Amino acid sequence: MLSVVYFHCKTIRNAANITANFEKSRSKISHFRPQKSEKSSAKSWRCSRNTLQKQQSLPVRPIIPLVARISDQNASGAPLMMVREKTRLDKFKQLLASPNTDLEELRKHSWSGIPREVRPVTWRLLSGYLPANRERRDLVLQRKREEYFGFIEQYYHSRTDENHRDTYRQIHIDIPRTNPLIPLFQQPLVQEVFERILFIWAIRHPASGYVQGINDLVTPFFVVFLSEFVEEDVENFEMASLPLDTQRNIEADSFWCMSKLLDGIQDNYTFAQPGIQIKVKALEELVSRIDEDVHVHFQKCEVEYLQFAFRWMNNLLMRELPLRCTIRLWDTYQAESEGFSHFHLYVCSAFLIKWRKEILSMVDFQSLLMLLQNLPTIHWGNEEVGLLLAEAYRLKYMFADAPSHYKR
Repeated sequence: MLSVVYFHCKTIRNAANITANFEKSRSKISHFRPQKSEKSSAKSWRCSRNTLQKQQSLPVRPIIPLVARISDQNASGAPLMMVREKTRLDKFKQLLASPNTDLEELRKHSWSGIPREVRPVTWRLLSGYLPANRERRDLVLQRKREEYFGFIEQYYHSRTDENHRDTYRQIHIDIPRTNPLIPLFQQPLVQEVFERILFIWAIRHPASGYVQGINDLVTPFFVVFLSEFVEEDVENFEMASLPLDTQRNIEADSFWCMSKLLDGIQDNYTFAQPGIQIKVKALEELVSRIDEDVHVHFQKCEVEYLQFAFRWMNNLLMRELPLRCTIRLWDTYQAESEGFSHFHLYVCSAFLIKWRKEILSMVDFQSLLMLLQNLPTIHWGNEEVGLLLAEAYRLKYMFADAPSHYKR
């Protein structure tokens, strides 16, 4: 335990050294209105309807790309492959090449970021999709990929049936909205892949079915597994240029890894979305203890946490960060125990408090909510995400085992 604490405390100290570069990454970002889940209209949410209605008066601005560059380029423009990065890559290759990969050691090294070259196989391992035993991996991949396309043959034709028609219709509407200004995701072939993944997941999980926001969660897996076959940035890559077997493998792997993620946070998407309600309340409680000034300022401006944090929990901050930053963030989430279900709370808290100066400078509801829905992260890179994660780990270390510190 002491070695883990030392490892992450070292991460915090390293992150502090790049604080001077941190402020350079800020820029204006255009307004994006959060999508509203059909399931979130349940009775338990009606009490917040009046406050949510205030958002309707906010001006609408054009959507900006979620990806400036999907590559692992730091915002500072520093070269990617330094000696340290080469050493880390060698360590990953050594771990992955062993007959039985030490998953704890792999998590330890993945916490501070996974090199692009080994990220696909590392994500498969950390998500629980692949076994640690190297000899079994090819057989497991073959079996799981065949199983997925067995689901396609068994269920996909039913998308036009009356009992599944509404689910498929909503998926079909939402897919073009997924990263709308990135050419990769506007290709009909890619949209068909997403439709199949989401429809099969929905009918195999009737307790929740499809909920708006789940469509975003396919994206990081799809991009990472596609990057295994693409050397350049993938946003303009033509999916049709890949062999059919490769396309099918990317689709199946994205389905299974997304399913593993959702297994841990499915209560976010069941009826009335109780998981999100609990997490938003926990965020409010935690922020009230971390930074009382920010918390009181929200109350003075009559801004409810639900009005901005619902999206943060529903989409795992994917609408607040460029996709390259989400991928880096998920390196750590998969390395953390309960990263998506628990550590995400501390990341959201650190993310909110990072903007305390800007938050406190806003004097009314409209300007404050507009800021919270348009936080200027478009030029963020690995450095900024590393600093955010270091602060989130500090908060977790302080509060996770002592919840009475932030309970009222």
